[in-house]
Amino acid sequence: MKAGIHPDYREVVFQDVTSGFSFLTRSTVSAKETIEWEDGNEYPLIKLDVSSESHPFYTGKQSLNTAAGQVDKFNKRFKR
Repeated sequence: MKAGIHPDYREVVFQDVTSGFSFLTRSTVSAKETIEWEDGNEYPLIKLDVSSESHPFYTGKQSLNTAAGQVDKFNKRFKR
């Protein structure tokens, strides 16, 4: 492998701004902010709008829209 062509792969903290949930993982993403983590070390911080803690699919708060009523309504309106 060539030296100097790969991005910096380091530990980064991702924080969900809606739920306050944070997790530490490794990434190549660049960040301008830093945060002190639970282990006392400082890591780059990436703020997320949605994570598994706030996404309706993963939290079980997703509302399922059934199309059956809409199809019947359409067929009734445009009956041939």
